Amino acid sequence: MTPFWIAVILLLYFSVLLIIARITSKGANNESFFIGNRKSPWFVVAIGMIGASISGVTFISVPGWVVTSQFAYMQMVLGYLAGYQVIMWLLLPLYYKLRLTSIYGYLGQRFGYWSYKSGAVYFLISRIIGSAARLFLVASVLQLTLFDALHVPFAINVLITIGLIWLYTFRGGIRTIIWTDSLQALLFITALILSVVFLMQDLDLGWSGMIDTIKDTGLGKVFFWDDFASDRKHFIKYFLGGMFITITMTGLDQDMMQKNLSCKTLKDSQKNMAWFSFLLIPINLLFLILGALLILFARSRQIDIPAASDQLFPMIATQGYLNPVVGVVFILGLVAAAYSSADSAMTALTTSITIDILNMGGASEEKTRKVRYRVHVLLSLVFLVIILLFRALNNKSIIDTIFTIAGYTYGPLLGLFVFGMFTRYNIKDRAVPLVVVLAPVLTYVIQLYSSKLLYGYVFSFELLIINGLITFMGLWLIRRRS
Repeated sequence: MTPFWIAVILLLYFSVLLIIARITSKGANNESFFIGNRKSPWFVVAIGMIGASISGVTFISVPGWVVTSQFAYMQMVLGYLAGYQVIMWLLLPLYYKLRLTSIYGYLGQRFGYWSYKSGAVYFLISRIIGSAARLFLVASVLQLTLFDALHVPFAINVLITIGLIWLYTFRGGIRTIIWTDSLQALLFITALILSVVFLMQDLDLGWSGMIDTIKDTGLGKVFFWDDFASDRKHFIKYFLGGMFITITMTGLDQDMMQKNLSCKTLKDSQKNMAWFSFLLIPINLLFLILGALLILFARSRQIDIPAASDQLFPMIATQGYLNPVVGVVFILGLVAAAYSSADSAMTALTTSITIDILNMGGASEEKTRKVRYRVHVLLSLVFLVIILLFRALNNKSIIDTIFTIAGYTYGPLLGLFVFGMFTRYNIKDRAVPLVVVLAPVLTYVIQLYSSKLLYGYVFSFELLIINGLITFMGLWLIRRRS
């Protein structure tokens, strides 16, 4: 596909987003930006949540993961489903009961100022790094397929990408995003299905033939039970890792919860969560099927599979190996998936900094709006810098990088919320920053020497649980008995 047609597709796509933004931001105020005036239809939020959780990383990295992990990722998806039940029945009722704008306000009410700020800061670190990694991936693909041909530097590419997101989110915020994310989710799901169908046609496979072929080649192995100590893909590690990644990266994450809190009632929010969580199972399975088909296609055409598995789907989709329609579908799906995650992240980060860090919750409408605009611009620049750092330093699968980072940054949030919800103790609030800094450091040391200290045991994504447990123990040591 030529750079010209890619540019045309992107221009048309963003024109639609800007039209939606213009319609939904009419009469928008700060409450619209932060929680959508609590009037969002639950079914629209459910579709948008799929877009925010899948992202461009899933669109590229999950198919690429099949190269080294077969269908092991489905073990994590089953863990996700268990995690969503915890969110639906424990966390959402708490947030609605307290009528929170930022979920970290709970830590302030439960423990005090320093706990509140510690939770907000860890969210900022987690979401900024994770969202920058996701945007880095889509910017890299756009650089390869469009901007290199136009001799546009990577930094300008990223600036354009972030600028477009800022343009359609800065007024309406969450009220705009629940609609743009829903559109984008439908687009990338359509792109996913079409990509699978085109590859099946090219390989001359029907649905039953495809399933048999994937089984026969060993690519479809889902469950790994053999070596609990040294295999990072063991079912228990992936299931528990998936469960707690969901609890933290969705239930304790302002980005994901901001959409839920925009629903009219708790019941609507729970319906959204139930439908959204069950829809993720077939969608993620389709991503893995896509990955297997890409590998089979590469083998049948004697195409070398790239060392960086993230490059497999972009290479086959855009380098003329398939029908040109696949290239169009890929670009649309990738951009839709990436932007549906990044736009909500930028809005949630703006909310958290404005409300949690700068304490603007009680300020006037005009003053809060001015601060919010400045924060939105500053965050855009921060994203630019971090993406450029990823460009210079990253050499791993992006999805693996994101989940690894999450193990260190979301662990303290897990420990804080669990201690608050399941004990009646108060704590020495001023000591909390020390606890939440030491916990990830100790977690890293344990992970570094686990094979020596724990008889060959190698941690996977369940490292998040260890981090949360260390945080919980630290909070126990600084508890107040009265």
